[in-house]
Amino acid sequence: MRRVTVHDVAAEAGVSLATVDRVINGRKGVSATTVQRVNKVIERLDFRRDVFAASLATSREYRFKFVLPEVAGNTFMTHLGQQVRTAARRLADQRILVSEIHYREFDSVDLCRVLGCIDLAETMGVAVVAIDTPEVREAIDALVERGIGVVTLVSDVTPSRRLDCIGINNLAAGRVAASLLGRFLGGRTGSIALIAGFLMLDDHVARRLGFEQTMLRDFPGQTLLPVVEGRDDSRVTAPLVGSLLDEHPDLIGLYSMGAGNRGIIEALERRGRQRDVAVVAHELTPHSRRALISGTFDAVIHQEAGDEVENAVQTLKAFSDGRAGFIPPRVRIDIFVRDNLP
Repeated sequence: MRRVTVHDVAAEAGVSLATVDRVINGRKGVSATTVQRVNKVIERLDFRRDVFAASLATSREYRFKFVLPEVAGNTFMTHLGQQVRTAARRLADQRILVSEIHYREFDSVDLCRVLGCIDLAETMGVAVVAIDTPEVREAIDALVERGIGVVTLVSDVTPSRRLDCIGINNLAAGRVAASLLGRFLGGRTGSIALIAGFLMLDDHVARRLGFEQTMLRDFPGQTLLPVVEGRDDSRVTAPLVGSLLDEHPDLIGLYSMGAGNRGIIEALERRGRQRDVAVVAHELTPHSRRALISGTFDAVIHQEAGDEVENAVQTLKAFSDGRAGFIPPRVRIDIFVRDNLP
């Protein structure tokens, strides 16, 4: 498919190329009505501006760091790291230097240590998969105070002075999960299990809130069990889900907000419950894909890690260029069932 260009956006919105450029870069001189019209066209056409090409016209060098958790067995985080390294190779010739550093598995103390060691002389911007604690918020704000642009990636810290959170709308994702699961149950009533990774991750908290809001509103006859933490680890989720199945014979639904899907699949299939427990999970990985095909999972809500890395770099570059008001493209929420797998 041909890549959408600024010419396409201008033609569709009925404005000049200069107006599209002002809207994309957050510059003044465009009415609010026109800004809204252009942004709607950008979203409808799924326009992705190549903000990186502009760096070739100058001798400036950009240096951005991605701070990721070192999590064994978390397929999504592994894929996110792969996307960072892919971006680093692609952007190096454009004088955009992307590097990757790690902190211990969702350890807020170690994350604060890593953030505190970032050198202003070597770094212009930071993208961090964050833990929502007061200490991490202070560490992020300290970077901002020193002139380093910060975006949170996948999971947010609130409130903080970061530029933006790059990721899906997790409240909406939780609501979508509840709408899907409620319909998959087809009028059956019983208990529904909620498996989070870590409740100190803002994305899991938001998903839980959205799920509970919609389930209580639209499917009030269901019993929501207390949320349990699977630590994004299949070695934890397998016995955890096994115990839930044993303790709640009326369990008919399960919402997995994080990683550890291999353990969930194992527990359901070992007990022969993969057909009568409806499951909505997150992230399309080789394991969740196989579970969709086999019928163990009913739907998977997905976020594209490559888009998140690209949007993070775009936002940090805009900050480094002094382009105030830059708004990164929204990350799309994808829904996969076995009939529409890519």
